[in-house]
Amino acid sequence: MRVLVVEDDEVTAQTVAVGLRRAQMAVDVAFDGPGGLERALFNDYDVIVLDRDLPGMHGDDVCAELLAAGCRSRVLMLTAAATTDDLVDGLGLGADDYLTKPFDFPALVARIGALARRVHPALPPVLRHGDLALDTARRRVSRGDRPLDLAPKEFGVLELLLASEGRVVSAGELLERVWDEAADPFTNAVKITISRLRAKLGDPPIIETVARRGYRI
Repeated sequence: MRVLVVEDDEVTAQTVAVGLRRAQMAVDVAFDGPGGLERALFNDYDVIVLDRDLPGMHGDDVCAELLAAGCRSRVLMLTAAATTDDLVDGLGLGADDYLTKPFDFPALVARIGALARRVHPALPPVLRHGDLALDTARRRVSRGDRPLDLAPKEFGVLELLLASEGRVVSAGELLERVWDEAADPFTNAVKITISRLRAKLGDPPIIETVARRGYRI
C-alpha cells in the first residue's frame, strides 16, 4: 500500500510516516499544499492523508483539485477543527474520511486500511498458494507448518505477487507499490528482495522470473 502524507508540521509528518512504514506501508511526505498536489497527481497513491490547514494552498483546495483531476486516491482529511460544519465541508469537497487532531494512531492506520480497500478489490483475509499462506491482517506468513520471518519489504512483495493471482508484476510496479519515492528507480532493491524471499520460501520454488517482464507466482 502506498500512502502520501501532506502535513506542514514536519515533526508530525515524519512521526506519522515512520509509524505507517512500521505498519508496512510505503510512505511519501509533502509539507505544503502545492507540493502535496504535485505528488498526488504524479504518483498513484492508495490513500492521501491530507492536513486541512496547509501553507501555500489550503487542504480544501488541494482536495477539490484532486477531485477535478479524477484522482483515484482516497483522501483522509486531518484537521484541528471538529465541528459538524467542518466535517460536512470536508466531505463535500471530495474527502473520503475525516479525522480530528489529536488522533489515536491505531485509528489512523485502521482508517487508511479501510480506505485502501475501496481502491482495490477486497482481498481474502488469507492469501494462499499451495502450502503457502499469508495472513494480511496478522502480517504472518507460513509454508506448510513452518512460520516464515519476513522483512517488511519481503512481506510487501509477496503480498502483491499473491494478490496478483498469477499476473506478471514488473520490477517497476513492485518498486512503486512496496517502496516509496525515496527509492532509486535504478536500484537493484527489487532483485535483492526477490532473492532473499526465494531463499526464505524454500523449495519447490514459488516465484517465477519472466524474462524482461517481471515476476509472478
